[in-house]
Amino acid sequence: MTPRQRLLYAQFYFWYYAVIGAYTPYVGRWVVAMGHGGAMASAMIGLWYASRVIGPPAWATLTSRSAQPGRWLVHGCVLGLASFALFTLTRATIPLLAVMAVFGFFYNALLPQFEAMTLTALGRANHDYGRIRLWGSLGFLLVAGSYGWLLDRLGDAAFPWLCLPLLIIAALAAWPHRHDAPAPAAIAGATNTDHLWRRPGVRRFLLMAMLAQAGFGTFYVFFTLHLQAHGHDGLHVGILWAIGVLAEIVMFWFVPGVLARFGAPRLLGACLLIGSVRWALTALYADSFALMALVQLSHAFSFAVFQSCLMRMMVEFFPGRRAAVGQGLLYGFSSGFGGVLGAAVAAVLWHYGGGRWAFLGGSALTALAWLIHVLRKQRPPG
Repeated sequence: MTPRQRLLYAQFYFWYYAVIGAYTPYVGRWVVAMGHGGAMASAMIGLWYASRVIGPPAWATLTSRSAQPGRWLVHGCVLGLASFALFTLTRATIPLLAVMAVFGFFYNALLPQFEAMTLTALGRANHDYGRIRLWGSLGFLLVAGSYGWLLDRLGDAAFPWLCLPLLIIAALAAWPHRHDAPAPAAIAGATNTDHLWRRPGVRRFLLMAMLAQAGFGTFYVFFTLHLQAHGHDGLHVGILWAIGVLAEIVMFWFVPGVLARFGAPRLLGACLLIGSVRWALTALYADSFALMALVQLSHAFSFAVFQSCLMRMMVEFFPGRRAAVGQGLLYGFSSGFGGVLGAAVAAVLWHYGGGRWAFLGGSALTALAWLIHVLRKQRPPG
């Protein structure tokens, strides 16, 4: 991959995640400001995760057969933009949910496709994935950290209008990939009966990824509320979020060397253990800002290194033309089923035991993911 190509791939990650940084932290605020209750806000987020179960696998069946997968990336960006624009036309419950489902279908389908394109373009240099992916984290950080301030000054009704320019730029960032994105190589001996689900180790790998993502459920939904319940103000909560994302960005830069030294399977197990301890400490010691700051540094391993390990193992599990379908399968299981499961478990535990029980539940789910990983019997096929 040439320096120019690296820039183009990094650019799309930046703007793709910039949209996520505007959408996920603030869509609930926008919905509530229109007069809908918390249940509606939860339903919008729930549909966002649920669409990851259907969208990526369905989209992957199209992109995996295409000689120019970059064209599908552009189509998906345009369809995501067009569907999101419908948010400006309605305030009623059913139309909002319908638009959310369509937007989530198209936009959530883009990332696994682009991950497959990135790994294919990197080829044997796939260990450099983190140094390209970190630009997505930077885009998320900059937008998530500034859009709350913008909404305070422009009003919550400005939310869809603030998101639309980001979606337009994301579509423009996808445009250069319509021709230069390489088609994955065919796999010798692969047949229609060579079903990905039945490949050795795949089911265990997907189950581990799903449970790890479910362990993050409490963090995504209740971390801010948990900190506020323990006396931290908005400034300190924002600092803690920023510490985690900055640690993620720094680690994405250094992760190629870490992967080369320790290997993806061993690092993956370490990341799951660190994640389990992270959620337990968050559950039990949220009163301490200093300790929470240290705990947030572990995001470098429980997210950045973990994600890089997944991508390295995905190259081995799903090479060549299997890449796009494999990424869709992973995304549907981990962010789709795992996201919905994690949010549901967190909500139940939060209701009965508050933040302590919710984060202990996340710790238990991550520990279970670690157990499944270390008891694996099959290595990823080459």
